[in-house]
Amino acid sequence: MHKVMLVAALGVALAGCGSRDDKAAQADANAAGFVPPAVTSRVDFSSAMERRFRNLDRNGDDRLDPSELPRQDSRLMNLDRNKDGEISLIEWGEGTLKRFDQMDLNRDGTVTSEEENEWRTARAEGRRPAGAATPPVLGDTLSNQGTTAR
Repeated sequence: MHKVMLVAALGVALAGCGSRDDKAAQADANAAGFVPPAVTSRVDFSSAMERRFRNLDRNGDDRLDPSELPRQDSRLMNLDRNKDGEISLIEWGEGTLKRFDQMDLNRDGTVTSEEENEWRTARAEGRRPAGAATPPVLGDTLSNQGTTAR
């Protein structure tokens, strides 16, 4: 009699677990398609880009030559401002932060996944990203651009 009750209790417990497992599996399936928006600060982006530079710089000379880039004829060579055939850590940092600033459409110091997607889409379509801050007006005294000391 005790064995029958134990088997019945075990059966009920297992049935409950299966149901819970099914619910958890369904919740996981529902969540699998959801990707929360990513937010990256300028500081975090800069740190990640420096780590990438260090990983690419196989010989540790603080310069990237074409042999250290992921592929030949890489667009990364556009970061070589002085056209010496190598990308210095300074050129890399300035170039990657310029890209971050272009993606930061609302100029709040962070780039969300939505901003990045809009920036990439607009670039591919040859248009200005929606929601992009307007550039400063030349001569605007608050922008400090276009003014000279007298």
